[in-house]
Amino acid sequence: MDTEAQHTERDRSSAPETTESGPEEGSRSARVSGRPEASAFWARISWRRAGLLGCVCAVFLLLLSHFVVQPFLIPSTSMEPTLAVGDRVLVNKLAYRFGSEPRRGDVVVFDGSGSFVRQAPEESPVAGLLHGAAAGLGLAEPDETDFVKRVVGVGGDRVVCCDEGGRVEVNGVPVDERYVYVGDAPSRVPFDIVVPQGTLWVMGDHRSKSRDSRDHLGDPGGGMVPLDMVIGRADWIGWPAGRWSSLEPTAAFDGVPAPGGAHG
Repeated sequence: MDTEAQHTERDRSSAPETTESGPEEGSRSARVSGRPEASAFWARISWRRAGLLGCVCAVFLLLLSHFVVQPFLIPSTSMEPTLAVGDRVLVNKLAYRFGSEPRRGDVVVFDGSGSFVRQAPEESPVAGLLHGAAAGLGLAEPDETDFVKRVVGVGGDRVVCCDEGGRVEVNGVPVDERYVYVGDAPSRVPFDIVVPQGTLWVMGDHRSKSRDSRDHLGDPGGGMVPLDMVIGRADWIGWPAGRWSSLEPTAAFDGVPAPGGAHG
C-alpha cells in the first residue's frame, strides 16, 4: 500500500486555496471587515447616507408644500365644528391657480396682512426661516398673519345680517348655515355690506369665537380679503388619523343668485 501517496493527497486537499493576489486573501478580507475600524467606517457611511436622504426628503416636502399642498395646523377654535384645534388640514394651492376663484362656502387659508393684520410682527430672519419651514410642514403653528375662514360673500355680493329669522342673507336670500357651531347665532354683530370686486367676505364657523371680517368693518379695507392674498383651499383633514376626511362642499349657498340676479 502506497502510504506516501496517501499522505501527499491529504496534504494537498487541506492546503489553503490560492488566488491571483496570493494565498488566503478571502480569509484576510473577512478578518479585516470584522475589525472595529472597518465597522466604524461603514457606520459613518450609513449615517451620511441617511442624513443625505433625510435632507432630500425635507427639501422635496418643502417644495411640495410651497407649490402644491401645504399642511396647516389649526391653532384655535374659530372654525369648530368643521375644524378642531390640532387638526392638520391640507391646503390645495392649485385650487385657484388656473383662473378659478373662491366660491361661497369654500374654507380658505389666506394671508391677512393689510386686512386682518395691519403690520406683521417683527422677528429675526433666521427664526422666521426656521418657523416658516416648520409651519410649511405642519409641525408648528402658522404665521400670525395666516388665517383660515369660510367664504360667505364674493365680489359684488350684498351680505346682510340678520333677517327676521336671525339668518345671514346673501343677495336677498337667507342662508341655512348648518356648519355654524351649535348654539351660536349667525352673528351678534349686525352688518349690511357689499363686497367689492376682487375681495372676499369671510367668517368663522364658531361665530362667537371667531375674529373675522365682522371685526374689521371699521378698518381700512372694511374686513375684506383680497383674492391675491388667498393661499389656497382647505380640502382635507390629514391628521390626526381619527379625523381623516375631506371637507365636502356645502350646499348652503346653492339658492343664492349671482349679484346680477342670475343664479350662480
